Amino acid sequence: MKTKLFLPFFILFAVALSGCSKDDDSPEIKTEKEYFTLWNQCEALDALQAYVKDVTDPVSPNYIKEEDRIATFDMDGTFVGELYPTYFEYNLLEYRVLDDPAYRDIAPDDVKEAAQAIRDFVRTGKKLPDHFDMIHARAAAKAYAGMTVAEFDAYVKAYAQQPANGFTGMTYGQSFYQPMLEVFDYLKANGFTYYVVSGSDRFICRALVEAIGIEPNRVIGMDVRLVSSSQGTEQGVNYTMGREEDIVRTDELIIKNLKTNKVLQISQEIGKVPVLSFGNSSGDCAMHNYALNSPHKSAAFMLIADDETRDHANREKALSLGGQWREAGYHVISMRDDFKTIYGYNVLKTSFAFP
Repeated sequence: MKTKLFLPFFILFAVALSGCSKDDDSPEIKTEKEYFTLWNQCEALDALQAYVKDVTDPVSPNYIKEEDRIATFDMDGTFVGELYPTYFEYNLLEYRVLDDPAYRDIAPDDVKEAAQAIRDFVRTGKKLPDHFDMIHARAAAKAYAGMTVAEFDAYVKAYAQQPANGFTGMTYGQSFYQPMLEVFDYLKANGFTYYVVSGSDRFICRALVEAIGIEPNRVIGMDVRLVSSSQGTEQGVNYTMGREEDIVRTDELIIKNLKTNKVLQISQEIGKVPVLSFGNSSGDCAMHNYALNSPHKSAAFMLIADDETRDHANREKALSLGGQWREAGYHVISMRDDFKTIYGYNVLKTSFAFP
């Protein structure tokens, strides 16, 4: 993993990540087969196509108006890689705290402990501490505090330009599951609006999905409190922001967007119950169950990382999870069996490399 990343270079990388937009205003009309060129025919794809055909047919008793065709997608492990060798936001925190010369010498001790736990996990396999999702969230809030929203966006995109550890042929910012991008195309063409609902930092998600044309107002994630640059400790209700001020991140965590928190955020920010839900872990079950309780016909899909040839997967664990998801009433997408490619035909799995 490269570690030469310095603050003066951020502006160089503030451009959008490479990749074709999947969300233009006039989607190309295709046949059902043409939408899914990167999929093998499978139960999950059959279920998705049958569902969409049913709920978009005006004469069907299950017809759903376009304004109610809401789909929610988890990000990491659902349409973005998470096995290089861990989540993008974990890798980013490890770099920020342990390698970034602008920050590593001033990082608080608890933040260093969290970053070291990630490093030990990815390099030696040492188990992460219990409830590490919250430990990481609090550490990340502190690690990026004081950055403006624009500076943080540039910082994320700069790191995302590095080669993805464990692969050749792609950067972190290009590590989208190509078959899942076809699902976005297909849903949009059929009148669905889709949202990213992730446990990762909202602004990290926005920076990554910009490359595939997902608008920032359709991204929900972990949140920290923001302030204007001269606001200080004054409450926003008592302070009037000036024209020359920026929006700045603080070290105060508002919410870690996992499990039922995903449902609460969907309710607050979207205001409608999704009819389609896509995820890959237990952190997405609440979101799936919320969708399956919709007054409209609905469906939920879980990806399992069962491809040990093209990704850094644990097939035995994935198959066990797949059984659980089917019992819960979710459709299961097998990355090994259902995807013709994962990241693209030019991307190859390699051994992890560390300095």
